Amino acid sequence: MEPKEEDPTLTKLQLACSDLKKLLHSSASMEASLEKMDKNFDTLQETLSTASRRVCPLQSLAIAAKALDTRINRAVSPALALLENFKLAESLQHKLLQLASELSSKDAPKKRLKALVKYVDCVDKLNAAINSISLECEPAIQKLQEVVEFLSRTRATDQYRTHRLRETLITLKALYETEVDAMRFDGLLDEALLNLQDEYERILQQLRHRNIAELQGDVPAEMMASDLGTELEVEVLRRISETLAANDCLDICIDIFVKVRYRRAAKALMRLNPDYLRTYTPEEIDNMEWENLETATALWIQHFELAVKTVLVSEKKLCKQVLSGIMEGLIWTECFVKIADKIMAVFFRFGEGVARSSKEPQKLFKLLDMFDSLEKLKTQFSEIFEGEAGADICLRFRELTKLLVHSSSKVFWEFGLQIEGNQDGFQPLQDSSVPKLVRYTINYLKYLTTESYSAPMAKVLRTEQIWKAGVLSQPETDENLLKDAISSVMEAIQRNVELKKSRCRDKILSHVFAMNTYWYIYMRSRNSELGKLLGEQWMKKKYKIIAEESAYMYQKQAWGTLVNLLEKEESNRQTNKESMGAVIRGKMEAFLEGFDEISKRHRTSYTIPDADLRIQLREASVKLVVTAYTEFLTSYSYLLQPKSYLPPDSIQSMLGQLFNDRVPTRLSKDRMAGDYSAGEIKDFPRSRSNASDQ
Repeated sequence: MEPKEEDPTLTKLQLACSDLKKLLHSSASMEASLEKMDKNFDTLQETLSTASRRVCPLQSLAIAAKALDTRINRAVSPALALLENFKLAESLQHKLLQLASELSSKDAPKKRLKALVKYVDCVDKLNAAINSISLECEPAIQKLQEVVEFLSRTRATDQYRTHRLRETLITLKALYETEVDAMRFDGLLDEALLNLQDEYERILQQLRHRNIAELQGDVPAEMMASDLGTELEVEVLRRISETLAANDCLDICIDIFVKVRYRRAAKALMRLNPDYLRTYTPEEIDNMEWENLETATALWIQHFELAVKTVLVSEKKLCKQVLSGIMEGLIWTECFVKIADKIMAVFFRFGEGVARSSKEPQKLFKLLDMFDSLEKLKTQFSEIFEGEAGADICLRFRELTKLLVHSSSKVFWEFGLQIEGNQDGFQPLQDSSVPKLVRYTINYLKYLTTESYSAPMAKVLRTEQIWKAGVLSQPETDENLLKDAISSVMEAIQRNVELKKSRCRDKILSHVFAMNTYWYIYMRSRNSELGKLLGEQWMKKKYKIIAEESAYMYQKQAWGTLVNLLEKEESNRQTNKESMGAVIRGKMEAFLEGFDEISKRHRTSYTIPDADLRIQLREASVKLVVTAYTEFLTSYSYLLQPKSYLPPDSIQSMLGQLFNDRVPTRLSKDRMAGDYSAGEIKDFPRSRSNASDQ
């Protein structure tokens, strides 16, 4: 019988049952293992608890030891760093001695400067090390003191270690109390600072200005200010300044700098030989010879400009280069002002003395020169002495300018008053020459209206007007201000001339005097800046027309009277020939006597300095007198003996001799200095309207 095939499902069930049995068996084994492991963990936990209880005291000791170690290290580390700084300071001191020896052996300027840079570097490092020691020493001692007290109090270590720390503390205290101050104030650092002060002064002495005496006159802009010293010299000075300032020697540094540089600047200016600056009081200036005063003021203007544009600009630049790194740049301007103050004070003193001296007319031009020079320097002067430090010098500069304005204005107006009150106006005329006062005044005003002085004078007048009327006022133009001022002086001189004329008893002389004077004023002014300023029409109206009218009156009174003597007599049949002849001869005699008298006056008093005017007067006089004489002589020749009287040619010759060049020496010089041009006074108009356009 064949066996039955197994059922697959049954097989699967059997396999699953077998697997379950194995799984149950494994679970039972695992449970037994887990129970055993649980027992082992309980044993281990009990062991660990026991060990933990035994280790806790050791842990506390370790924590305490670590805390103690930290405290000790915190106290000892600064002390160790302090000792390192002491070692560094000692090594720097040895190096400083070596560099000092090398520096003394250097003779070449450039090599010496380079050695000096190394020397300054070493001084700075030594100073830094000493400063570090000073800052760190006291905190290090304090912390070491605290740890010694802590160990002594807690007995956290043995007595030997505590004793060593205590000895270290005592040593540091002794160093702090003795060595640190000695290193700073009595050691090599102090000696090095003294050496640096000497080197600082020596280098400053070597920085010299160029010979500014060669720069007098027009100085080119590129030659104005020069560098004082090379870049290396300036760098060394800057480093030394900062080093001295960092070592509490700033006052000494400033004192050396100001003293040396002032002497150098003053010595540079002394090459100009400004001996005139020793005379500065108004009384002393009044006693100076005029030529000396002229020279002194001219030199003052040049020297003032050179001092500002060359010497002081260079000194300011040096101050900034050397001292600008100290106190955030606040100190160098003060030093510069200290250097400049004494120098400028000498110049200001002289300028103030000139401005306060006596107000003589000729001083006006020197005052205007000084004022104009200050005006041109004003902007640059303000830039050089900018800021609060230079406020006092700028104030004195403005005060001097103000004083010059007042003085110039006062001299000008007082000149007009002096003309008004001139005592010559109360003396009778001696001759018909142009008065010295007129000649002086016209030349004075002509010079004042030149390009060199018209602008400064107008500015003075405008400034004075603004000061009087206020800043908000609207002053006239410069040209109008100057024109009005000049006109007032011209009117004063005209009043002076009229006063002289009115007091002259000789009317002919008065007319010749007025003719000469007004013609002189007109001809001397017309082609000059003075004439252009006043205007041609104004000049004609004021002087030319009056001169022409005076010439007409002179001709009328001097020769017209004589001509009237030669008027023809009306013939009368009842008058016999002898009576008529007597009358004609009487007229002729009176004419010749009058002619002789007038001729004498011409030779003594009636001088006419202008050649062109003299020629025209001669022609007019000849035409008037000779014509009348000839007609008279011809008309009555039958009653006269012509050979007994002068012929017309002789009268003409005599008149020509009267108007020859007979000019006094002083007028001849004045004629050569003048600029006369031919004038037109022909026929001598009788009224102003007829002559207004001649």
